[in-house]
Amino acid sequence: MPASITMLARTGAQLSARGSIALRGSLYASRCSEFTARQAPALSALARYYASKSFPPHTIVSMPALSPTMTAGNIGAWQKKVGDSIAPGDVLVEIETDKAQMDFEFQEEGVIAKILKESGEKDVAVGSPIAVLVEEGEDVSAFESFTAADAGGDKSPAPTPKEGEASEASEPPQSGSPSAPPAKEEPAPQAVESESTGARLETSLDRQPAVSPAVKKLALEKGVPLSAIKGSGPGGKITTGDIEKYKPAGAAPAAAASAAGAAAYEDVSASSMRKVIASRLSQSWQENPHYFVASSISVSKLLKLREALNASGEGKYKLSVNDLLVKAIAVAARKVPAANSSWRVEGNEITIRQHNTVDVSVAVATPVGLMTPIIKNVGALGLQSISSQIKDLGKRARDGKLKPEEYQGGTITISNMGMNPAVERFTAVINPPQATIVAIGATKKVAVPGEPNEDGTPSVEWDDQMVITSSFDHKVVDGAVGGEFMRELKKVIENPLELLL
Repeated sequence: MPASITMLARTGAQLSARGSIALRGSLYASRCSEFTARQAPALSALARYYASKSFPPHTIVSMPALSPTMTAGNIGAWQKKVGDSIAPGDVLVEIETDKAQMDFEFQEEGVIAKILKESGEKDVAVGSPIAVLVEEGEDVSAFESFTAADAGGDKSPAPTPKEGEASEASEPPQSGSPSAPPAKEEPAPQAVESESTGARLETSLDRQPAVSPAVKKLALEKGVPLSAIKGSGPGGKITTGDIEKYKPAGAAPAAAASAAGAAAYEDVSASSMRKVIASRLSQSWQENPHYFVASSISVSKLLKLREALNASGEGKYKLSVNDLLVKAIAVAARKVPAANSSWRVEGNEITIRQHNTVDVSVAVATPVGLMTPIIKNVGALGLQSISSQIKDLGKRARDGKLKPEEYQGGTITISNMGMNPAVERFTAVINPPQATIVAIGATKKVAVPGEPNEDGTPSVEWDDQMVITSSFDHKVVDGAVGGEFMRELKKVIENPLELLL
């Protein structure tokens, strides 16, 4: 029999200390849960229930919203089992969101009485009950027959908000501010019969091959599908040797493949992250009128400055060209603030927000897709600090360990493919709601006129140059302004001592 919900009066201080939310009535509980999910996911994951005659007092742990765009998630490995005690800050369960696999750090203390969603369950809607918590000393065995229906049933995933709606707004819906977007009326959840193949559910870790970050990086560079490799290491772990020895099935003679009836292709299910990337970039290309401005820029002085700084560092740091380019973009963006702006749609009001600080999103290729961790307030940072942050964020992005606040936001983006000598130039898709993304090509030796010889004949010198192409959103940045930004960027790169001012 479903548990009845009663009012639990708590002061604001108790709510902050305990993280519990008192609810009255199922309709009010649903609306309150949705509102608090936008405000504080850790608090919205809890709801206090007092059962009728069947169950002692208990707390329902709900699927949290670990990112603003998350409407559902997959249950990974539970770090606590029934009967285990849990304290604030302990990891309760691994959850695969639309962005990455993250640890759900619990902020309540008690004992796990029942796990309602087993490891491997997919597309669990935000707000759906996933576990039951009781206080120390309560009878855990009393919850053996407890089900999700006793906690009010599963929720239906909310539709993904479009750009400019609540997920992109700087204020929550119905917060009292005139610029806040209006809240949406959500239909009552409908019971949906889930489909099952009958196969045993796997955790998100079990679904992926056993590989180290170094092996993942090597497989990404060589274009090797990890799902097609049988690991030769301990416990079936894939090694770098397995990647090096891999030969695609298509390399066999066509006649032999035909005789064996081998498949001509392989379908790979798109991950949650890949679906989000596809949706966001398609939306950007369709809704943002892109235009592109390219410039050939000399980096000879920049390379000499990098070499001198690294030599003086005595091994304490090692600056990359990308570190200096991030700083150069921040300098240019401060001089042309329109390029450091974003297009905002909040309700019926449209604004262009000019940012006072330059937060540079750095595109990082990971085994599961492109991530853009953010270097915040670059203008106030030194080159050594920028370099260390890029290295740290890049490593954690490839390991899937970034926090939402470390990759959500940003005011301008850099995408650097200069490490690939085959890429002379390329154009990048704008990362909305930003208005500018800067694409960096490879460095090339270019013959340029030199100082005349002693006899007056012309001479030729070799100059290190790269082609930088910026993409602008014409809704925000006019063509002349985009050209001005490129002129300032070219100026600071070709005179890199300005980076030290």
